Amino acid sequence: MKQLALLMTFTLSIHCVHSQTVYVENVASRADIKVHIETVASRADLIVYKENVASRAKGNNGVWFFENVPSRAYKTIYFVKVASRTDLKICFTNVKSRAGWIESDKKNLLR
Repeated sequence: MKQLALLMTFTLSIHCVHSQTVYVENVASRADIKVHIETVASRADLIVYKENVASRAKGNNGVWFFENVPSRAYKTIYFVKVASRTDLKICFTNVKSRAGWIESDKKNLLR
């Protein structure tokens, strides 16, 4: 039993280290990060591409998969309307190769 628990913990930790899965919270206090959506990429800290398959959302490079269950997500986020009340400003893109960090000093928010 102990070995099974250890194996599950190890598997979950590998999943979390390498995946960029997020869950959108509806209460700010439960979120890890407060996020504001920018319409202009130059004002964003991160350009985000929404992936439709969780296994393709690897690394900390702006490719996100939105989870339906908070316990399966690497980070929980809350969308704020006012940019000054945010931890991270993002802009969505439809092109995967455009995803990535503009402000690399904010990378630690998603590690």
